[in-house]
Formats: sequence, C-alpha cells, structure tokens
Amino acid sequence: MALGIALAMSAVGAAKAEDGEYGVLMKTLANPFWGAMGQGVEDGAKEAGVKYFQQAAESDQAAEPQLNLCNTMLERKPVAMITAAINSTNLLPCLKAAQDAGIKVVDLDGNLDPAVLDKEGIKITFRIGSDNVAAGGQGAEYLVSKLGKDAKGPVLVIEGLSGNITGQKRAKGFADKLKELAPGLEIVASLPGDWDRGKAASIATDTLTAHPDLVAIFSANDTMALGAVESVYAAGKGEQVTIIGVDGNSDAVKSIKEGRLNASVAQLPYLVGKQAVENVKKALAGEKVEESIAVPTLVLTKEMLDAGKEPMLQYVK
Repeated sequence: MALGIALAMSAVGAAKAEDGEYGVLMKTLANPFWGAMGQGVEDGAKEAGVKYFQQAAESDQAAEPQLNLCNTMLERKPVAMITAAINSTNLLPCLKAAQDAGIKVVDLDGNLDPAVLDKEGIKITFRIGSDNVAAGGQGAEYLVSKLGKDAKGPVLVIEGLSGNITGQKRAKGFADKLKELAPGLEIVASLPGDWDRGKAASIATDTLTAHPDLVAIFSANDTMALGAVESVYAAGKGEQVTIIGVDGNSDAVKSIKEGRLNASVAQLPYLVGKQAVENVKKALAGEKVEESIAVPTLVLTKEMLDAGKEPMLQYVK
C-alpha cells in the first residue's frame, strides 16, 4: 500500500494538469465509507463532464503523509481541490498555498474547523457533508425508540480520532439528544477509538467488564461499531446491548442484515462525493453555491433494509 501511494505521488508530481482539472484528496480508500464517496466523485465527474485526479492516504490516521499528498497535488495546479482532511489542522499549510494560488478549496465531509480556518485566514469555497451533530442525535433517537424514554442503564460512546471535529460532533449530538430524550440512559464512558476496529473492540470489552449491565454502544463510525459488535457477541451479550454506528458503509449494511449491528446512521457518502463535484462546477462557472451544504442522513435498520422501499437507499453503496 505504501509503495502504491509513493508511486501514485510520483505520477501526480510528474504529470501536468489538464485544463480545468479537479484534484480530489480523500482520507483513505481502505474504509468502505471513503470508497463509496470516491465512487460518487467518479459518477459526478462523468455526469458533469469534468476531469479529475484522486489521491488518498494509507489510513485515516496518516496525517503527515496526507499533507505530503496534498502538497504534491498542489504542484499539478488544479482549478479546485476537494479535500477530506484527516484532522482540522494537518492540511492547513497546503490549503493556504492553494488559496494563494487562486485554487478553489472545498471541505469534503466537514472535517475542517471554521474557527481554525478563520484564524489561519483560509476561506473555503464551500463545505459539504452530513450534519454530524444531527447524525449523532438520530442515533440517540433510534436508541430511545428501541428501549423507551423511561429506559435506564449504562451507555458507552466510542469517539473518533482525538481532535477530529467530525467525531466530536457525532458524539456530542448523541450525548445531548440522549440526555434530552431518556435521562435514565447514562453515558458511563466516552473514549476515543481512533476510527480503529481493534481499539474499539478493546474499549467495548473493558467497558463490559466494568459495566456488565451495559445496554448500548454508540460508535462515531461503522468501523468501530463493528469492532464493538465482535466484543459484545464474544461476551454473549448480543441481545442485551444495542449497538449503533455512523456512516452506513457496505460492511455495516451486511452486519445489520445479519442481525448483529442494530443500526447505522447512513451518511450517504456516495451522494456527498457526487454533489461535491457538481457544486464545484457551479462555483467555477460563477454560480452561487451555499457555503455549507448538508446532505441528508438515514438511519438504517434491518427492517428498513429488508423492506427495501426507502427511496434514499439507492444512495447507500
């Protein structure tokens, strides 16, 4: 993988940008969420008749390698850079240089902190993604619909990478809405799982040991939720603990259909990628584009997937 990325970087560095070409920088394509978003970018570019080149880091924790990729992409002088930053600060030098070069900068999936951007004097063309606070809130709403507003018991929250605004917003949205709807459901731990399946599994195991009556786990993405599923079922508590993820990726959908993961708040990354390209084209043409574009979210459950009648399911990839 590392060799492939190095070769890709060399290819980008050696290539000359085509007129009107877009640069797309993902976190990683190892996660099905970003793979679906990449598919949306590809389909959106075909429909819009635009050319683009895409790069991704080896993992969604490779902050410095992602900055190196960004700087290499910048050398190609694209007309726009659609970037999904690993955290709120790792791409700032590259994005500032892109802005100074007159390249339109897009925040893909809302990973950049507006306060940090303001401090650095960086003005993005637009940000696009799901409302992460609302997505966390939908997770809490699902849990309360399943357990009841009078339910009581300990709840675990597995956060994303420390310092990542996306995971922070999802965790906060869940915690705030849960407190509002069912105060008897108490969050006994809220710990960073670093988007890592193995780490999330360990957190779930440790929490089950400390709180054997655990009733629910909310994970800030599906990868971590699936790690929690492994631990809960290994402990023989699959029927006791309700597990909710966020993203709606293909692995999560499979687990939900199998009756293991209870739900995932689907971010519809395919739609995010597709609409990102469509709106860049509008912005470059001088058309008005909203500074913040929210793509809908959808709570996936086994009942919904089995029925297959929800129109938005067409965007779940």
